[in-house]
Amino acid sequence: MTDLPDSLRESTPSARDLLSERDFMVYLVTRALGVLGTVAQSVTMGWQVYDLARAERGVAESALWVGLLGLVTFVPLFVLALPAGVVADRYPRKTLLSLCFAGEALCAVLLVWSAAAGLLTVRVLLGIAFLFGIARAFRAPAGVALAPMLVPKALLPRAIAWNSLAFQIGTISGPALAGYLVGRWSSTHSYGVSLVLYLIPIVGLALIRRPTRPAPHIGSRRDRVAEGLTYIRTNRVVLGAISLDLFAVLLGGATALLPVFARDILHVGPEGFGLLRAAPAVGAAMVALVLASRPIYRHAGTAMFAGVAVFGIATVVFGLSRSFPLSLLALATLGGADMVSVYVRQTLIQIVTPDEMRGRVASVSFLFIGASNELGEFESGVTARLFGPVVAALFGGVASLCVTGLWARLFPELRRVDRLG
Repeated sequence: MTDLPDSLRESTPSARDLLSERDFMVYLVTRALGVLGTVAQSVTMGWQVYDLARAERGVAESALWVGLLGLVTFVPLFVLALPAGVVADRYPRKTLLSLCFAGEALCAVLLVWSAAAGLLTVRVLLGIAFLFGIARAFRAPAGVALAPMLVPKALLPRAIAWNSLAFQIGTISGPALAGYLVGRWSSTHSYGVSLVLYLIPIVGLALIRRPTRPAPHIGSRRDRVAEGLTYIRTNRVVLGAISLDLFAVLLGGATALLPVFARDILHVGPEGFGLLRAAPAVGAAMVALVLASRPIYRHAGTAMFAGVAVFGIATVVFGLSRSFPLSLLALATLGGADMVSVYVRQTLIQIVTPDEMRGRVASVSFLFIGASNELGEFESGVTARLFGPVVAALFGGVASLCVTGLWARLFPELRRVDRLG
């Protein structure tokens, strides 16, 4: 993290101060484009898996295969998360992030070639998703640990809000872009656009001037992994914040069922699916835009728990809805509420974690987030296979509310967190 300029020591840092941080602004652009490519590719793969499995095995079985796509993506993340954190705390984070984008670009090349040659099957998609998961396992801790090195500590809460906004811009645009390209042309075109979007950040990261190698460590890799795990286990604020997201989103992963809702319940096709997939990010971006101008500095713990509770309620509304506009509104509310929780959690973790340990803490955090997203998709797919998509969505929303109440009781120190920064 950079030293605080004298101009920021006497006053509250503003958005203008953040705009003057050239390297961070370059990082923001690369993050938005990288996320856009990742989301567009993931959405296209999810739609294609559902479409192929539906034609081969029927509606009921296809939901399970969509869930398997999430599980296959999660497996390398689970295996490599801790080693990836050690790597992010040892090597230059900018270089590591560029290599991860190169790996994702390779996956896009395989998708374009397979789709153009007519060789893209469900099993081929699952195999490429596994490779995609390997690149994501290393990209997450490197990217998260890199951002705080590019701004003064006083600017960190505002930088995290802008970082989240850049992420949501990519997340909003990705599903809409994928839906448009698949509906207007083909999945091959969508994968090709993702390939271009991976290549641009590689060039952009080369423009960052600040050194991004963390401080050297003493000890074996096993010792460094153990050090990171011990830190998380003994810091109850960090442990509570990470695990809250894991269980709340794991059980409330209704977004995995969007292909089923779009095609067989709301009957809106691939374009409507793209809008449904983008709706949570629209809500999250609106909240992130507010947080970028007015960061949360007080009552942070209460705000985080409230966000998770609203997330659960919005999931229930989505599961009950048969109206396309109401479903969009529920998903946007869900995304906005989740943004509050994510913002508080990330700010807390970044502020209290030493720079030399950020890669390892970020890898565990992303492991939990990946578990909540990808395993949540698998859980939703299995529940939908057994009880139907509506019951699966309702179960997820109610379970998220139960987790919120339980974690508020188990981690009172997290609930009492007041100030950020």
